[in-house]
This record gives sequence, C-alpha cells and structure tokens, in this order.
Amino acid sequence: MVTSQGAWRERRGWLLRLQAGPGRLGWGEALAEPEAWGVLQQAIHALPVVLEREALERQLPALPLPLACAAGLALAELDGLGDPAAGGWRPAPPSARLLPAGEAALEALEAVLGAAAAQALPLTFKWKVAAGSDAEERALLERLLQHLPAGARLRLDANGGWSRATAAAWARRLQADPRLEWLEQPLAPEDQPGLEALAAQLPVALDESLRLRPGLMAAGAWCGWQVRRPLLEGDPRPLLAALRAGTPRLMLSTALETGIGRRLVQHLAALQAGGPTPTAPGLAPGWRPAGPLFAADPAQVWEAAA
Repeated sequence: MVTSQGAWRERRGWLLRLQAGPGRLGWGEALAEPEAWGVLQQAIHALPVVLEREALERQLPALPLPLACAAGLALAELDGLGDPAAGGWRPAPPSARLLPAGEAALEALEAVLGAAAAQALPLTFKWKVAAGSDAEERALLERLLQHLPAGARLRLDANGGWSRATAAAWARRLQADPRLEWLEQPLAPEDQPGLEALAAQLPVALDESLRLRPGLMAAGAWCGWQVRRPLLEGDPRPLLAALRAGTPRLMLSTALETGIGRRLVQHLAALQAGGPTPTAPGLAPGWRPAGPLFAADPAQVWEAAA
C-alpha cells in the first residue's frame, strides 16, 4: 500500500491469550509500528505468565498502546464481548472500497463499479492521494469524477501530505460536489489551525492527528469526523462504550490486523452503523492476504502464528 508517508510492505505484532479458569479465554492483538517494535517486545517480556486481574488493570494505562489494546480486548472478551448469548461478534456493514494511489485508482474504480452494477448497492470509495505529482493527481481526480456514480461517496485520504495551498485548491474543486464525504487528514497532524480552517469549508476527518493529540478524541474537541483505528489506540473498551452510547461521527478503520483484531473492528463498525451517524467502515476489502492468520476463529489465528 502506497501513501504520502511511503509504502507499507509488512505488518508485525503479537497475539495475546488470557486464560481465566478452565475454558475461559480472551484474545488480543498488539500491532507494532517498526520504530516501536523493541519497546513493545520489552514490555511483553516484562509481563508475568500469571497475573491477578486487578494487577493487570492497574498496569494497563502505563503499557505501550498496542499492548494495552491487546490486554483490554482480551479482558473485554472475558467480560462477555462476543458472547453468543448476547448476539456474538457482530459482522461489519459493507466497507468503503480502497482505491490505490496513482493511475491504478481508475482501473480499480471501474472494476468495483462493474462488479456492483447488478447489486444496486450504495458505494463509498476511499482514494489515497498526495502520493505523487499533484498535477497528475488533480487530472486523475477529474477522470475519477467522470466515472463516479451520482449516488456514490468519495473520501480522499492525503495522510497529512498536503500543504495548505494544495488542500485549498482541492477544497475549491470539491466543496460543491455532493459525492464528497470528506477529506481525510489533508494536512499534517501538527497543523491543527489549518485543519480547523479547512473544516469550516467542507467535511474533514482526522486520522493521524488523533494519535498525535489523543485529546481530540474527547467529545466536542473536534467538530468533524474521527477515523478510529482501535488496534492503534490502546485499551479499546472506552471506544466500545462510546459507540454503545451512540457517540456520532466516529468511523471505524482497519490497521491491517489479523483475524483476532479484525473481530473487534468489525464489531465496533456494526455498532457504529446502528448509531446516529452511520457510515461505511474502512476495512480495505481485497487488501488483506488470505489464510488462517486472518481467520475468524482466534484459535486458528493463534496456531497460524505459532
């Protein structure tokens, strides 16, 4: 996957299995960014094999975010998340379709439209921009818009790669187009004033900004949408509670996790779809390899990673 920040070629992480008595298992996943791998590995090895729950809960806020996510997810499952008696793990609604950067976006768009023609389903597309020449991407935008159906929605994800001037030019072109759902992280996470000014003109969703300034996730701290990636945020239980309470303008997105993490993302996306501002999650269909590492059964994922 190519973005303005470079190309993703691999994903690394750890799987966590908590056992609380015979037959009671909770599963978690800790994704590691390359620069944080050593810190995460050290924190995992520092955890004892046997630990009282209260002690784990006390340690959890100080753990690296990926490990806090894994532990919080496993504890939530031990507390009943995904319990078949309560409806089990919910399947996600149809995802937005991820278009690759560059010229390949048009071919991918036409392929999706051709396959979906007989189904008459509403379609949402996310296109990675700011990965090449701006002039070429602006020309490609015009071609994409010519093919995009009137009822479809378009998200443009710059991964913080635009300048204010570039973002303003794209905003002028798109602010009157009803097919635009939002610009996703159009400016660098550090440029909060620029993001706020742009959000006064058209919808803007924050992604990387939320990890730079977690306070923006609080209610009322940001006027627009939040792209929430549960596997990168730490303990997922507060986000789970927010979605159960009907917090608006939260969009669930994948971090290209295994099947264990994907169960969580899909479940949260289903809760979001039942809330006050339903929207297509960003699950990157077609971008995940096949195989047991991405299975819905956590035991199968665990075996595949062993």
